[in-house]
Amino acid sequence: MPENLMDKVVALCKRRGFIFQSSEIYGGLSNTWDYGPYGVELKNNLKRAWWGSVVYQRNDIFGMDAAILMHPQVWQASGHVENFFDLKSDCRSCKKRFKSADLADKKKCPECGGELTEAKAFNLMFKTHQGPVADDSNVIYMRPETAQGIFVNFANILDSRHPKLPFGLAQIGKSFRNEITPGNFTFRTREFEQMEIEYFVPPEEADKYYASWVEERFNWYLGLGIKAENLRKRPHGNDELAHYARACTDIEYNFSFGWSELEGIANRTDFDLKQHAQSSGKDLRYFDDQKKERFYPYIIEPSGGVDRSVLAFLADAYYEEKVKDDTRVVLKLHKDLAPTKVAVLPLLRNRPEIVEMAKSLAAELKKSFITVYDDTGAIGKLYRRQDEVGTLYCLTVDVQSLEDKQVTVRDRDTMQQERIAIDKVKEYLSNKLV
Repeated sequence: MPENLMDKVVALCKRRGFIFQSSEIYGGLSNTWDYGPYGVELKNNLKRAWWGSVVYQRNDIFGMDAAILMHPQVWQASGHVENFFDLKSDCRSCKKRFKSADLADKKKCPECGGELTEAKAFNLMFKTHQGPVADDSNVIYMRPETAQGIFVNFANILDSRHPKLPFGLAQIGKSFRNEITPGNFTFRTREFEQMEIEYFVPPEEADKYYASWVEERFNWYLGLGIKAENLRKRPHGNDELAHYARACTDIEYNFSFGWSELEGIANRTDFDLKQHAQSSGKDLRYFDDQKKERFYPYIIEPSGGVDRSVLAFLADAYYEEKVKDDTRVVLKLHKDLAPTKVAVLPLLRNRPEIVEMAKSLAAELKKSFITVYDDTGAIGKLYRRQDEVGTLYCLTVDVQSLEDKQVTVRDRDTMQQERIAIDKVKEYLSNKLV
């Protein structure tokens, strides 16, 4: 593991088209990032793996997708308008702004040593206006979390799907927070994507389900290849808990900048449904037809960040090794996350019959696997390029392939090569990738 790992990951992301600075040709917009061709595939694969594990592979969780813009009363009821803020201080000299919780000395600027202002409350929600006129009567907010979209649809799900407790709702979506101190590449940004579950349970069983979800979510990261020594569970102390939470545990990754949260699992009690019921006047209780009673279920919330998880998987998969006099860089991503599964490479691009055979093979494999064709360099250079983006298998078509109808298959992690008949390649890859 190189000491300057994050610098190497950032450089790789730019060089190979994973992540770019947003609006870079205009000097960039700080702490905003665009996902390039490989980055968007990695990100989509991560979301697909999450959705498959929590929705498709279970019978008790339904998917949904709530709107980003919501009625402003939602955020009044949830407490975000009054309580969702950070305390900030400004430096009178360099004019930089700091989160008070991050300051060791509340009076001295950590950058220039100048005097800091008194801490002031700074609401983290982005405001905008709905309609043609911008005034106080049509203020709305960019959602700071996806959870509230689930809570306000609780009655709709009960009426349309008639689920029995325990059951959950899952969604993936963008959220926006006007963070004071974003940074560490894509770890903390003002625009980010969340993977959230709101799991509704009988109040008396909340502790059991909370513990179960902590284990399940921790094991999900391990199952996709995160090294065990780089992952930990950190329960919150009483002084850290949100006002609505009975308990919370963070799943943290050991980044080069320190242990930091990938996902939080919280017992939100029945706070949210009660708040929205009181504010809206709608009955949001669950009716238990066996007990013949209505009550507010407790809510267990596993909430993970897509962007920071992508960063963790990139950092964890980054690997360097010496091969002869060269340094080979490999992204050893799990097969379910790798942006490209297969690369088809012609050994000689000046031989039309080899190029034609390689393109034909790539076209056939594209029907079953994420496959790329590349003839833009010498074979050694092509191998290194595919190693850096995490491609699992490289298939080389050479002169001998014209005669024996076989190709050389190279494994990313071991670099071992073997000859496989072209008509057996699809079966070979299916056994490895499915």
